Amino acid sequence: MKKIAFATSLLISAFSFSALAADQVSKEEVEHFKLVKIGNVNVSQSGGSISSPSDLHKELSKLADEKGGKYYHIIAARQHGPNFDAVATVYNDANK
Repeated sequence: MKKIAFATSLLISAFSFSALAADQVSKEEVEHFKLVKIGNVNVSQSGGSISSPSDLHKELSKLADEKGGKYYHIIAARQHGPNFDAVATVYNDANK
């Protein structure tokens, strides 16, 4: 019984995490779905804490979530040394 409860809690936490993560969208998706801009976020780290494209996407997704958005579109990004910087526009669905 304990194994079933543990497995169920793991499954629920996996779905709740994915439900909270903002998704990256293309400019075409922004226009097609008429997403509503709610602001911008930026990532600028030093010391290698954002040292890969996947780290960058995780951080942008987290910042978009904190801003109340469901989606983000990267408008500028660069790598300098071991670090990545980016600016992204945050969006919500058109009906919100």
